[in-house]
Amino acid sequence: MEKVLPGYAEALQLAGAHYENFPVVSMFVPSKLRKDVAIIYWFARTSDDIADEGDAPQQEREEALDRFLERFEESLKGNYHDELDEALANTVYTRNLDSQMFRNLISAFRQDISETRYEKFTDILDYCSRSANPVGRLILQLHDIRDEKFSNYSDKICTALQLINFYQDLSVDFKRNRLYIPIEEILSYGIDPEKLIFSPEQFNVSELIRSQVDRAESIMKDGQPLTGLLRGRLRIQISATYYGGLSILEKIRSGGYRSHMIRPSLSKFDYFYLFIRSIF
Repeated sequence: MEKVLPGYAEALQLAGAHYENFPVVSMFVPSKLRKDVAIIYWFARTSDDIADEGDAPQQEREEALDRFLERFEESLKGNYHDELDEALANTVYTRNLDSQMFRNLISAFRQDISETRYEKFTDILDYCSRSANPVGRLILQLHDIRDEKFSNYSDKICTALQLINFYQDLSVDFKRNRLYIPIEEILSYGIDPEKLIFSPEQFNVSELIRSQVDRAESIMKDGQPLTGLLRGRLRIQISATYYGGLSILEKIRSGGYRSHMIRPSLSKFDYFYLFIRSIF
């Protein structure tokens, strides 16, 4: 019989409070796994908040993330800071999860504190491999799927979703002085990267965004075979996520590639359409 730990209840409450950012805790997740998905969300959300929220100096946030990583390592040894740590350690061990995935997430969040520019696309792909891909792999592992073929397709989808999120949030990231488009590609369009942040109406910006959108779509479609390999609720969940990413790209296209000015989003009708499409 599985342990019912108090930390899971707190994690589920947190996930419910932030449902708009946590679609995987839904009718598509088997009830026996919801607490595990919620505790993973707690870990990722807490790490991200340490890196991104508030006005603490860079060094303080880096030190706070280091302490959170140390707390995770101690929990794996049975030394718990609180009930949430105990629940997470229980999930890691009972579901046989790769603990390196959690370390990778913290590594990416730590990078967010200090790096706001990326010279090459390969640099951004490296970031995605730690910020997004671990989540997809953990979801597969929760469902006891450990085939590397499945994981590689999942990596493609997760990387594409991270890129799509970058292009959806350009107007938000510009205000935070962050660029997730390679500097060398910005320059290739005759655009000054630093002026782009403060003068987004520069000539050729829409063409630059078009190139990023087209590439993200190609990467996403490279991962599409995963949806045909999965079964049941997980297939529906991943299919909805897949088509949701493509729908955001279509929103950016229909908006004239101006997501650097206006952030595109999905409507309730869009979500209903994605649900129907993911089933069939």
